[in-house]
Amino acid sequence: MSTLLHPPLPAPSLAAAESSTRTAELTWLLSSLQTTLASLKSGLEECADLLAPTEPGSTLVLSSLRSENLKGFITRVGTRITKGDIYLRLPSLPPPRGQNAYKLSLSTLPTASTIVLEQLTTTRTLINACLDVVDATRWTGDATNANFISGLLRLLHENISEAKAALKGWTDGQKAWHETPLPADTFSPPLPDTISFHLSISESSILLNVRTLETAYPVTGTNTPLSSTSFASSAAPSYTGFSLREKLAATLGVGRQVVHDEAHEIFTYKGQDVRVREKVRVESQDPSLMSAMAKLGALERCVVVWRRGLGVVMGEEGEGEEG
Repeated sequence: MSTLLHPPLPAPSLAAAESSTRTAELTWLLSSLQTTLASLKSGLEECADLLAPTEPGSTLVLSSLRSENLKGFITRVGTRITKGDIYLRLPSLPPPRGQNAYKLSLSTLPTASTIVLEQLTTTRTLINACLDVVDATRWTGDATNANFISGLLRLLHENISEAKAALKGWTDGQKAWHETPLPADTFSPPLPDTISFHLSISESSILLNVRTLETAYPVTGTNTPLSSTSFASSAAPSYTGFSLREKLAATLGVGRQVVHDEAHEIFTYKGQDVRVREKVRVESQDPSLMSAMAKLGALERCVVVWRRGLGVVMGEEGEGEEG
């Protein structure tokens, strides 16, 4: 019955029919992509708005888990940290006389250096590049050229993937904490060389690492460097009682317990070899960054689907499979 209703076409006619159908499908797909790109642009603009330097910004609470080692807040406006007060209670960082915590305050002077989150700068740059690509796809070039559209979709996918990776965490081009020390005038009073204050992005959250530092090879007058405990005992007197306990521990021959992952490493910081005495790591979820991350993930999946569909119609089934 089906053979009578749909007789098979001769081979030459079948090839011509397949080619005509593929051409019609490609024309329809390229036309529909122009409409779909409008919604993609809207999503990218929402991501750009979430990272825009809009006052009053996002104020984030910082607090160490199960301890009073670090408490405070920071305010993010776009890619910059504009305000912040951090209170530290660490054995290696005695507070000033009459105070129960060591305070770090971001300077509000117009001439002070500003903390810029390079990962957010990278993300904003890539999102703006995606918007330029969408405009180029919709308004310039040949919208009916499948190869042209395929190339632009590939570029969109790469840029969105890199923007998402920058919000997710460490990237290949990101420098380590000891390679990018903050200028002392970022804080008021200025940040001592014995403290490292490092902000970055991890899983669309603000990640703060505060480290107290000591010279890796203190001068002892001999060829034997001072131990960490010995260095601690020679530090400035503490009015919290911590330094006294360290001195007693050194006198009794009891070494300090290593409680962080960088205790046995040596870093070059501001031209000097240093060790990390103490390290506090605090994460604070940023709702705007989390929303941008989710939107970028959804946009990336959409672009992958479009690339895959276009690749199939063009006879390039392998295109767009990554991601």
